[in-house]
Amino acid sequence: MEITEKAPAKINLTLNVIDKRKDGFHEMRLIMTSIDLSDRLTFTKLSEDIISLSSNSAFIPLNKKNIVYKAAKLLKERYGIKRGVHIGIEKNIPVAAGLGGGSSDAAATLRGLNRLWDLRLSLEELSDIGKELGSDVPFCIYGKTAYATGKGEVIQLIGDFPQCWVIVVKPPKGISSWTVFEELDLSSIPTYDHHRMIEAINDGRYKEVVQLAGNALEEISAKKHPMIKRIKEKMETFGADVAVMSGTGPTVYGLTQQRSKAQRIVNGLKGFCKEVYLVRTLK
Repeated sequence: MEITEKAPAKINLTLNVIDKRKDGFHEMRLIMTSIDLSDRLTFTKLSEDIISLSSNSAFIPLNKKNIVYKAAKLLKERYGIKRGVHIGIEKNIPVAAGLGGGSSDAAATLRGLNRLWDLRLSLEELSDIGKELGSDVPFCIYGKTAYATGKGEVIQLIGDFPQCWVIVVKPPKGISSWTVFEELDLSSIPTYDHHRMIEAINDGRYKEVVQLAGNALEEISAKKHPMIKRIKEKMETFGADVAVMSGTGPTVYGLTQQRSKAQRIVNGLKGFCKEVYLVRTLK
């Protein structure tokens, strides 16, 4: 038996850092949505009681360090599954990009194995399990537009994000999230109005959504990776309604509701960066 699951990338529409917690993590306020740039995971039953991985990417480990392996092991042990599984990971989302690729793969693993092993767990139950794997995994379980609090693991679904084109640009060099948070000065970062953003999304007010979008970590990451600022400037010059860094970067996305404008932005950036994607938002 073989089943497949899509693992969509996510983008941050607003990202606010509220405070540093006693556990060393930061209290966050995030609004995220999923986009149609996806990894594809295939799950095949094995007669031998093992977890094995394969992938088209040379940039991810195919062992116990992989978050997909960790997700499968967690579910297997929690529910006493004595059967094996092979998981094929087709990577399309750039690695270490601020797009939640690893978290989405873990979420797809929980959903896929829930089906393969007939566990009949709800998305809410899978989301709770996902908290043990990473802060973005609960959001990725749902793959919809949501408001996230805590470390990013407390999820409140909101309205569908207005349909638009998303131009995604990933510079060659990645950024480690911990280095960004390590240099964070809470007194000097901007804040973005997530309450108004939620209202604008719920009402489908695209023009207001693009005015409210922003990422409090962008300036810190841009100092480490100057291409972030240059990509933003080029996107805006070519006509993007807004250009924002996703997560801790270095990926920058631009939004527009016009296909012709989106294609013009893509054409303008292709000579500047190797990894340029044109996709749609998901509901």
